[in-house]
Amino acid sequence: MFLNEKNFLSHLKNFKYFFENQPKVALGVSGGPDSMALASLLHKWIKLQNGKLIALVFDHGIRFHSKDESLQVKSMLTDLNIETVIIKPNKNKLIKKNMANARDNRFEGMINYCKKNNILHLFLGHHFDDNLETYLIRKINGSNLDGLASINDITYFNNIIILRPLIEISKSSILNFNKKNKVKFINDPSNKDINYTRVKVRKFLQNKTFKTEIKNDFLNLKKQIPIYRKMIWEIFIGYLIDVSSNRVKISFNKLINNDDLIIEKHILLLLRFLTNNKNQTKSSKIMIFINSLKKPSFKTFNLSGVTIQKSSYFLIFSQK
Repeated sequence: MFLNEKNFLSHLKNFKYFFENQPKVALGVSGGPDSMALASLLHKWIKLQNGKLIALVFDHGIRFHSKDESLQVKSMLTDLNIETVIIKPNKNKLIKKNMANARDNRFEGMINYCKKNNILHLFLGHHFDDNLETYLIRKINGSNLDGLASINDITYFNNIIILRPLIEISKSSILNFNKKNKVKFINDPSNKDINYTRVKVRKFLQNKTFKTEIKNDFLNLKKQIPIYRKMIWEIFIGYLIDVSSNRVKISFNKLINNDDLIIEKHILLLLRFLTNNKNQTKSSKIMIFINSLKKPSFKTFNLSGVTIQKSSYFLIFSQK
């Protein structure tokens, strides 16, 4: 999709059922070209909805000039007549001088602000090139198919709906939009620091041949994801015996006859169903459980707040 106001407003109609009347929404703004383009477009959209847009600028406090940068971004947003709030990381949080920690703190800060202020929707400016970078990083790290699906346009976290309407838009299209519409932005100096993995991957993808190959690989995988998920659910449903709000009974023999990776996926589904824990249980812990499950002496196991018991030919998963 080519980025312009008409296409953007048309695209947001796909999300119309997510919003309340006269919606109050938040937008994470770093000051870069992506988030500033989104700020400009959302400002026009929110007027049509008779709603309210609040821009959230995160002062991570890692770089010496981070405060000045935050104030500069706020000034640019004020010029667009967008209400802006600068938020900072929790004082109890250990601040590490790395990109991953800064991202985590920023995301947590924005989510907490939304919850405290009864905001149901948080917009973020991730775009297609971000998705390619995430895909390549996760592929290098040996991620599973779900992980390789990378960044989705709609996700849910802690009862907040995360919306990324630019996720299919290329970086070049965003830059062209900013140039044509005279949208101001700043460049984060960390984006040039090759000590960060993402920056190294970004530099690698500057090679057009490599980028085309990775792009085709990514798009082909995205087509396969629905087939994979359908298969996982069909297998899962095949050995369900009984389900209640705090207890699930499944066939032990049908579960154990699957490949370990499929068993792991089904264990994750059960844990998500039975617990309120938003953090995914580590693969290493699930593999410890699976190895224990294969032993003739297996009777019971506790995993992420769920008790798993073997009873005859069945496994019973229940909340503690």
